[in-house]
Amino acid sequence: FLFWPKNETQITQSSSPNMEGKIEVVMYKNEGCECCTEWAKHMNNDKYAIIEKPVDNLMQIKKESGVPARFESCHTAMVGEYFVEGHVPVEDVNRLLAEKPENAIGLTVPGMPIGSPGMEVPGRPADNYDVYLVKKDGTMQVYSSY
Repeated sequence: FLFWPKNETQITQSSSPNMEGKIEVVMYKNEGCECCTEWAKHMNNDKYAIIEKPVDNLMQIKKESGVPARFESCHTAMVGEYFVEGHVPVEDVNRLLAEKPENAIGLTVPGMPIGSPGMEVPGRPADNYDVYLVKKDGTMQVYSSY
């Protein structure tokens, strides 16, 4: 069971031509975080339309969404009934929405691994990292590895 952040306005379908037919995703982040914006670009290049929402209460949003404390990252996005925490590759978000696992509440990439979407560093090899599926009972499993 997910809780939407309190005091947020209802998100409506955008009539912007560049968002038409795309899945709206609300991404909560700290003001000025540019790697979050870079992640959004990856998502926007696929079938998503990211709405960036800088907030002062990001930790509260994570808590209300069910993000496990030790699996946090720099931003929390809401897509459908799931949270997407951090620099999760678009392929994993696509898979989550296609499979719609009943016992899941979201995906997370803890921290900010170099080479994950939005965290690319020219000339530096990518870190190995895992994407975790977070379940309603609080358990997690590796969803994919990079």
